[in-house]
Amino acid sequence: MKGNFLEAVIGAGVLLVSGFFIYMAYETSGEKIKDGYVLTARFEDVSGLTSGSDVKINGIKVGIVKKLTLEQDYSANVELLIQNKYKIPSDSAIAISTDGIMGNKFVAISVGYSKDLLKQGDEVEDTKSSLNLEKLVDKFIAGAGNGNK
Repeated sequence: MKGNFLEAVIGAGVLLVSGFFIYMAYETSGEKIKDGYVLTARFEDVSGLTSGSDVKINGIKVGIVKKLTLEQDYSANVELLIQNKYKIPSDSAIAISTDGIMGNKFVAISVGYSKDLLKQGDEVEDTKSSLNLEKLVDKFIAGAGNGNK
């Protein structure tokens, strides 16, 4: 009987710790921006970017990628949900970047200097697409295979 009680206590402890980790994962997921405005941007390539990816200014998370769609001209339209407390100047630039060499993709905003601010529904004109590591490696290999020295 004593062994069953000990097993029950250990099992309850495992369930409690598991519940705590699930709660913390939910709380820190970052998908819960309640007060924000949507900006759009068009890119030629958004490889590796997904809905829920971070939007950052100087490494600080200010929003998330809300939606990715393919347009009629085959460009990628990205909807960004930015927290209301962050105001983005209209001459800002947006690039798709990576955390380290093999890290997650995120949208990096380089803040401009304009007094005019972007507002709900505005499109950011100055964009830079994702750097695709596979394409770079393919180009390197193809160049090396041509006998170029």
